[in-house]
Amino acid sequence: QMHLAESGGGLVQSGGSLRLSCAASGFTLNMYAVKWFRQAPGKEREGVACIKATDTTTTYADSVKDRFTISRDNAKNTVYLQMNSLKPEDTGVYYCRRPNDSWGQGTQVTVSS
Repeated sequence: QMHLAESGGGLVQSGGSLRLSCAASGFTLNMYAVKWFRQAPGKEREGVACIKATDTTTTYADSVKDRFTISRDNAKNTVYLQMNSLKPEDTGVYYCRRPNDSWGQGTQVTVSS
């Protein structure tokens, strides 16, 4: 069964860091582009960061550029989102997804001021 599972969320103070993991099972994750999304309370889901399959090119939303880093560990079949200098507005549920996948449960990130 093909599955992506997000983990690594938590409560952190403003200025802190977290690393989110997106672990794949049942398929080889590095064959696919992977995108991280987030949804804040009362807001629409937005794309945060993306990593391509072929050349591992990365792209970021302007709001997280220079603070977040998306990367792959092919040996662990996992994509990560390193989040530094966190702000209260980064609070939300974070999801990882391949194109056309259904949404998983996500992982909650809460940044206190």
